[in-house]
Amino acid sequence: MFTLPETRFDFAGDEYIYAEISRGMCLESNFKALAITNELRKRNIPGLIDICPANASYLVRFDPDLLSAPDLLDYLKEIDITKSNVAELNLSSRIVEIPTWYDDPITREYSFRYASRHQHPGISDFDFVMNCNGFTDKQAFIAAHSGTPYLITMVGYIPGTSWEFPMGVKEEEILQAPKYLSPRRETPNRAIGLGGAFNAIYPVDSPGSYQLIGMSAVPVYDKDRRFPELRDYVLAKPGDIWRHRPVDEREYERIVAEVEAGSYRYHIRHVEFSPQEYLLKGRAYISQLMEGF
Repeated sequence: MFTLPETRFDFAGDEYIYAEISRGMCLESNFKALAITNELRKRNIPGLIDICPANASYLVRFDPDLLSAPDLLDYLKEIDITKSNVAELNLSSRIVEIPTWYDDPITREYSFRYASRHQHPGISDFDFVMNCNGFTDKQAFIAAHSGTPYLITMVGYIPGTSWEFPMGVKEEEILQAPKYLSPRRETPNRAIGLGGAFNAIYPVDSPGSYQLIGMSAVPVYDKDRRFPELRDYVLAKPGDIWRHRPVDEREYERIVAEVEAGSYRYHIRHVEFSPQEYLLKGRAYISQLMEGF
């Protein structure tokens, strides 16, 4: 039997309630945050303006002229009780393939351009991340990173940015790296970075401090909504499971050309995800979900 963390509620001004499920990041807290915020959306509560799930918490905004803070708090506490049983946290999810060119010359060039802001200015970000995690063989690191599925725990910050947290690996096997000492002024669109235990794909050219390990061949944000998968502008949805598939330069360029022509179609599978099964079986459950993908 899994015990889920107890939620703490705080008022944030006159229009917000902040719900903290746990101080530290854990997948159990994220599963609960996703289940609660999904249930809130289904209820269509008059006066509820916005619902924002995060890694281990969520924030709701409301119109105090239409919905009183005590009434909303009662709603949240009632839903929280029903979602404190891990068997009640099932969610509709998607497995999404991200074609990834690891240790590419684009992110290597940015590594050295901003070397003065880095802990070890003499090596690339990719090599630094390898060293941080005890790898000496490039292909072994790529196999470890691409062999791990990642849960989208949160979407926000710059439009299209999402946080990917590793699934099905032991705590000591999680790939991690510290962020830059001082952020870069620019990071290339679609660069894949690692900061702490989280991955992030930069949706547009922007500042950033995550260690750069590769490039996504596909966009995660499109202001023109050219693709069915980006009709809401952004690819990521909280609760997605992303898989990084290694590609070489030739395949990367082929996919980029398809993207530019508007003919690329994302490789996506819709699945029903059971947090209870995941917490019981771990990687075996994820492998079962992803079989044949």
